[in-house]
Amino acid sequence: MKKRIAGIKRKTKETDISVKLNIDGSGKAKIDTGIGILDHMLELFTFHGLFDLEVSARGDLKVDLHHTNEDIGIVLGEAFKKALGDKKGIRRFGSSSVPMEEVVASVAVDISGRAFYKLSTVKTAFATFEEKYSFKDAEHFFESFAKRLGINLNIMLHNPVQDLHTNLEPLFKALGLALDQATQLEPRRKGVPSTKGVID
Repeated sequence: MKKRIAGIKRKTKETDISVKLNIDGSGKAKIDTGIGILDHMLELFTFHGLFDLEVSARGDLKVDLHHTNEDIGIVLGEAFKKALGDKKGIRRFGSSSVPMEEVVASVAVDISGRAFYKLSTVKTAFATFEEKYSFKDAEHFFESFAKRLGINLNIMLHNPVQDLHTNLEPLFKALGLALDQATQLEPRRKGVPSTKGVID
């Protein structure tokens, strides 16, 4: 089987980001974004998705974390898209629900080539902060990732609580599990999993 790996570097006046990805890994993570809670969430995503992932990011955090957070999502999406190549033989769809205390995160993905992102909650999530990171920042990360990878990413957060960590942890775990399902190779599928014959 051809190795599904990718290395992406992106440097702007605001950020300098490097990502190395092996889709068929074992859950090894080496993450250094300068944003502590994002490091932890990406480690959870990697571990439960069974990817191997290295992320190194330097950004204008003295201004705020907006650019760094967004650009990490962009570069990570690019890495997955490159590693998947023509997407032949993948399952394409994946879904997972993960609980943490009373919070339950449900994530569904479709590697369709058509970018769409939506996060819904059954009640308003509290925008509490850890290291200046907010729930809105996480949403911006997910949106950037989904758009650059070209996936339909639907997230439902049930019973969000005031603690940001408790809301985000099941989200990132569920995303890893769902994306692992969607990127797995289906032995019965010889071509691209689309009646169009191509996924952009």
